[in-house]
Amino acid sequence: MNLSNIDLGIVIGWIVFMMAFGVYISWTSKKETANDYFLASKSLPWWAVGGSLIAANISAEQFIGMSGSGYAVGFAIAAYELMAAITLLIVAKYFLPIFIKKEIYTMPQFLEKRFDGRVRTGLAIFWVLLFVFVNITTVLYLGSLALESIMGIPMLYAIIGLAIYSASFSVTGGLKAVALTDVVQVVALIFGGLVASYMVLDAVGGGVFSGLSTLVEKAPEKFDMILDKSNPEYMNLPGISVLIGGMWIANLYYWGTNQYIIQRSLACKSLEEAQDGTAAAAIVKVLLPLIVVIPGIAAYVLEADITKSDEAYPWVISNYVGVGFKGIALAALIAAIGSSVASIVNSAATIFTLDIYRPLFMKSDAERAQILTPLENNSSQLTVKEEHKLVSIGKWFSLISIIIGVIIAPTLKDLDQAFQYIQEYTGFISPGVLAIFILGLFWKRTSTNAAMIGVIIAIPISMAFKFLTPGIPFLDRMGLSFLLISAIMMVISMLENKNDDPKAIYFDRSLFKTSMRFNIMSLVVILAVAAIYWKFW
Repeated sequence: MNLSNIDLGIVIGWIVFMMAFGVYISWTSKKETANDYFLASKSLPWWAVGGSLIAANISAEQFIGMSGSGYAVGFAIAAYELMAAITLLIVAKYFLPIFIKKEIYTMPQFLEKRFDGRVRTGLAIFWVLLFVFVNITTVLYLGSLALESIMGIPMLYAIIGLAIYSASFSVTGGLKAVALTDVVQVVALIFGGLVASYMVLDAVGGGVFSGLSTLVEKAPEKFDMILDKSNPEYMNLPGISVLIGGMWIANLYYWGTNQYIIQRSLACKSLEEAQDGTAAAAIVKVLLPLIVVIPGIAAYVLEADITKSDEAYPWVISNYVGVGFKGIALAALIAAIGSSVASIVNSAATIFTLDIYRPLFMKSDAERAQILTPLENNSSQLTVKEEHKLVSIGKWFSLISIIIGVIIAPTLKDLDQAFQYIQEYTGFISPGVLAIFILGLFWKRTSTNAAMIGVIIAIPISMAFKFLTPGIPFLDRMGLSFLLISAIMMVISMLENKNDDPKAIYFDRSLFKTSMRFNIMSLVVILAVAAIYWKFW
């Protein structure tokens, strides 16, 4: 499909503006030390944290993948967004206070402080592989699929273009450049997404509310939030266990232990600002189903001429978004892709540099001895040359990560419902990782060997459930894997530790007190989620 000159001008203008803005931030940001480059000098305000969390999370995976699942499954897929909103509040109240008090800056760093270097290195390597070979490649693929469908750009060229766009501010600028460009891009992606939703709902029923009513009337089966076993998509969203089972594992893992998400909160000015920013992101998550799910359901009602579910959102943009607004919607999509790729790249580089390269390859014994001290204090132990070397390693790894993504992304072209694919296969590791973090944070007897066993058995147990019990939905398998891994870790810990583990974390209950602003925003989120489930139960 050919874009009008107006739409093309908007898209090109957006790309040029964002790349110029990103380069400007990159050049003007302080990045003399590892703390500057990887942690934005711990200077992010709450609004930057909230905006960056959403921008890092919302990508082609949501616009394309969740719209595709909306087309195939219906509004039930919004459970991922709604439960994520509640999860963000849990992470802000119970995880962030401990991480920030203990001066944690990467998730593998926490694992060494709580356990040992084996656990840190093992999961650091896994996370880097996951970020580079799964997350970056999938986001580039889904984004290129949309650009190919809407603009007619060949997939390979679209992948290369998106990679260059993302690299312009992620490689040289570090976390501060990523976070500040995220704030701008999140405004664009929300506005552009709302434009697309409004126009397709207007086409369905002559307005937003009348359009929603028409969707419910014509496709009531697409608005069942709790699927029963007769629903063909039950294996992906298994009824009531969505609310009480494995989806909690997926969400707590993603929002509470995933470096490229939680890194923003850890780089905040203070705990209160980190919590407020996270709560603000939770409010936006409640609104996102209107942007990323409703267009897919509308495509179903409008009998979209598509061959696979993930083509639903591009079809809506091509057929129901008018001249000028199509350019805005495309700019929003590009913003979502660019911000997510930049965020993943930055976090992959952070973990590789600080948790793999530095402890394993820095030659100075003094440097090795300082690995576990807080990064801002540790930085003072390094020479200017050594600091610059860490920043240089981070930049090179960022570039290599993007290049690998460009090479692998075209091989994913046969996927359908990529969002569900990502959730299932990330679920091979998330139960084990979450078990290690939950027990490490909140159970003082958890031993180092138990954590190491948890790392080793996570994937085999998840694979065993998949292949030996194929009739169990993957979310339920995640829940069962988490319970089994936790039980094994607890048995090992009780055999090894008669009392608290020497590296146990101690904290006072007062640590979990939150501000009035956080409490009000949390109440709004909880009531909104409850109202949606009550309406579409």
